Amino acid sequence: MRNKIFIASGLGIALAIAALLSPFASSKPDGLNRVSEDLEFAHKASANAPAEQLPFASMFKGYAVKGVPEQVATPIAGIVGTLLTFGLAWGSGRLLIRRNGSAPTESRTPD
Repeated sequence: MRNKIFIASGLGIALAIAALLSPFASSKPDGLNRVSEDLEFAHKASANAPAEQLPFASMFKGYAVKGVPEQVATPIAGIVGTLLTFGLAWGSGRLLIRRNGSAPTESRTPD
């Protein structure tokens, strides 16, 4: 029970941060975008990049939600991104943990 409360609290804090602090994020380009501009190869970016082919990719272009005012769209994009990341991590963890709940044992050799 304590584990579920801990996870729910962590998710709640992450969602609050995504919703409340995302409007204050810098509008300056992030790492790779900045490097591509500085080294002048940004023009070589492909419009058909693999990430652009993902479902809903065009809906959240530029960390915003298409058709929604920026003041509302940025927190929504942050919340959706946080939930997707949590879901991927949770699902991966569930797949990697043994079904019977026991952790894998390490083989020990005598000293």
